[in-house]
Amino acid sequence: LYVADQGNHVIRQIDIATGVVTTLAGNGVAGDADGTGTGAQFRTPAGITTDGTNLYVADGANHKIRQLVIATGDVPTLAGPAPGSNPSGNIDATGNAARFNTPLGITTDGTNLYICGYGDTIRQIVIATRVVTTLAGTGGTGDADGTGAAASFHDPSDLVTDGTYLYVSDSGNNKIRRIDIATGVVTTPYGPPAGSTAFGDVDATGSAARFNNLVGITTDGTNLYVADTSNDKIRKIQIATGVVTTVAGDGVSGDTDGTSARLRAPRGIVSNATSLFVADLNNHKIRQVD
Repeated sequence: LYVADQGNHVIRQIDIATGVVTTLAGNGVAGDADGTGTGAQFRTPAGITTDGTNLYVADGANHKIRQLVIATGDVPTLAGPAPGSNPSGNIDATGNAARFNTPLGITTDGTNLYICGYGDTIRQIVIATRVVTTLAGTGGTGDADGTGAAASFHDPSDLVTDGTYLYVSDSGNNKIRRIDIATGVVTTPYGPPAGSTAFGDVDATGSAARFNNLVGITTDGTNLYVADTSNDKIRKIQIATGVVTTVAGDGVSGDTDGTSARLRAPRGIVSNATSLFVADLNNHKIRQVD
């Protein structure tokens, strides 16, 4: 597992089989430096994804996307302002000329990166060329379905792709949005329909389901799994049917293992098709859900 350890400003690695934790990059001091291993610095890294060779990190407070070569620990800046400069913005360009506003969520299909955050847009980076474009959203807060810039979001916090669609946890709107990557068409398949930001804690189907400040999202190809942060739960969504159920947590903030588990503001989540691994934010630990 790879963890963006926000408060420590480092990238950690966990060997699942042994539980051994090591630091791949960063030195525990908030900063903005490219380098190798502890010679690199991050400032509140938020999201992380991998293509198996590299890690890609949404370096939130530095407003940039960093690359980390797993084998060597080398950290360059892939897109966003060069090290030592961290202005925020919303500019489509190439490499260091691009600008982001507190990127939070990041995922990859192996060729492209997809990023979301407080800029209220969904951005795409072609890894090979470092070209940054906007796939959907206007940069203004809203809650509208549509195509490309006709769609709007409110603090989208994480996203995942199955190669055809992006699924976005639109945190401020308390719903899951779906984006057709080829066309840029944005719809709301799970949670309150566009125009309603009703929050709650309801297991149901499609638009009848309710979430509260959902953050992390992952998929095993058949289901989505969501860290429903303010409900202190892990929710499961059957992609084909839209049925939403609760797989862990009872809605009460706590720190309990077992089939009656409790979590405290779960945030990050990833699946390896056998288990879910959850960054249980306010418990400062990584939880496993089988």
